[in-house]
Amino acid sequence: MKAVTYDKYGGPEVLKLVELDKPVPNDNEVLVRIYATSVSAGDWRARSLEMPTGFGLIGRLVFGVFGPRKRVLGQELSGVVEAIGRQVTKFAVGDQVIAYPDFGCYAEYITIPEDSAIALKPVNLNFEEAAAIAFGGCTALDFLKEMGNIQSGETVLVVGASGSTGSAAVQLAKYFGAHVTGVTSTGNLELVSSIGADEVIDYKHEDFFRNGKTYDIIVDTVGTAPWSVSRNSLTKTGRLLVISGSLKDMVQASFVSKAGGKKLISGVSTGRAESLRFLVKLIEAGDFKPVVDRVYPLEKIVEAHAYVDTGRKRGNVVITIAPRETLHRPAQMSAHST
Repeated sequence: MKAVTYDKYGGPEVLKLVELDKPVPNDNEVLVRIYATSVSAGDWRARSLEMPTGFGLIGRLVFGVFGPRKRVLGQELSGVVEAIGRQVTKFAVGDQVIAYPDFGCYAEYITIPEDSAIALKPVNLNFEEAAAIAFGGCTALDFLKEMGNIQSGETVLVVGASGSTGSAAVQLAKYFGAHVTGVTSTGNLELVSSIGADEVIDYKHEDFFRNGKTYDIIVDTVGTAPWSVSRNSLTKTGRLLVISGSLKDMVQASFVSKAGGKKLISGVSTGRAESLRFLVKLIEAGDFKPVVDRVYPLEKIVEAHAYVDTGRKRGNVVITIAPRETLHRPAQMSAHST
């Protein structure tokens, strides 16, 4: 099968298109023919080994001290189940699915345990759109709901509102009944408004921490809203959710939380199967849709990563692996559910 691998950390040029053996599913696994995947922030970090401040050594230990431990990147996918293990009961051959595995999606095939983060694809999205649900959507959902305990009627400020996680956070905060303000650049103001933000702030022309407003939740998706400046813009019980946090943020969070009142919350999204299924329901109800910026074929993976490295992407960058004509076919009805 075709796959993209890398054997050393660095720029986009370290990615190479190669041939690998097609995997065989174990008894509890499904074999998925991958139609599309994405270039996520996780892929960028694993490829470049550029970590938040304080996580350099930890990054090496996680991804591989002397070189990449997992040679195939790609953290989310859409595709079709091609084969199932003997013990699999939740999926059938032919099911159209999305999944959020721990890398391995830059390939034509992958095996995934049926009880992991995998779900039937939303019927109202094509494969390109569906490949951009999991990373940003699950991250935003976990921080807002599980860690931030968002409540209807609260005010939410999303810093980096046009990115993958930011655009998901805007939509999810609106779904949970919040009044949402999105912070982005001039060129993305219309986009952020179109996905549900009640207010938009152009960070190039307004310092959103000096406008006198306070928020119940501040979501920092880009690492530019540290506790030292954000705390004055939080209500008395406000929460700063740092998605791209440094080691200092994580250590500081434990001390701030013990003090009561305002909280600093920094952690890691778990990408749970429940989160993925919840997002599918929202999408099918018309309450959430991933933002897709550009689409590249697998053969142009280096170009796709180079574009993401510019820091100018809007929403998600999708990589197609299946032939183009198969990517827009409608979802099939299935007797199986997750």
